[in-house]
Amino acid sequence: MLEDIQQDAKSQMEKAMEALKKSLSTIRTGRANVGMLDPVRVNYYGTPSPLNQVASITVADARMLMVKPWEKDLLKEIEKGILEANLGLTPATDGEVVRVPIPTLTEERRKEFVKQARNKCEDGKVAVRNARRDANDMLKTATKDGDISEDEEKRGLKAVQDLTDGYVKSVDEILNAKEAEIMEV
Repeated sequence: MLEDIQQDAKSQMEKAMEALKKSLSTIRTGRANVGMLDPVRVNYYGTPSPLNQVASITVADARMLMVKPWEKDLLKEIEKGILEANLGLTPATDGEVVRVPIPTLTEERRKEFVKQARNKCEDGKVAVRNARRDANDMLKTATKDGDISEDEEKRGLKAVQDLTDGYVKSVDEILNAKEAEIMEV
């Protein structure tokens, strides 16, 4: 019973970390990253589809993304989708591929992105704490129902808190790395 609750908490915290990493990958850093185009939707025969489902996206160099559509008819739609996504990127088509140059970031823009990253990391910490709360509630309910003893509850609460502290520390490390990446010139 105790291990199940701890495993459940760990699983929820792991999911929160994965969501945080995915969320942070959409923040621009000045370096080309295929995750930057995740929000882009392309009109594919009347259906808004994710860009990575209608084209291959590659990093040509540190400041350039290349988007090669599966069908040449989609070049204009891809260009339109990138512009409509309001990512601050201006695509250029050469008949074969869409080139997406990544402009250098101003100091002010970098600070905005750092603020965004901090907000996303705070959301990640809240998700980890919510998993802790859920686990603690389950432990207290199990004690009340007589499934575990009070000593087991105390051990469980401590284990869940230790787990939470570890994940919160990981969130801080991820934030520090992302801030350094964003502020890198």
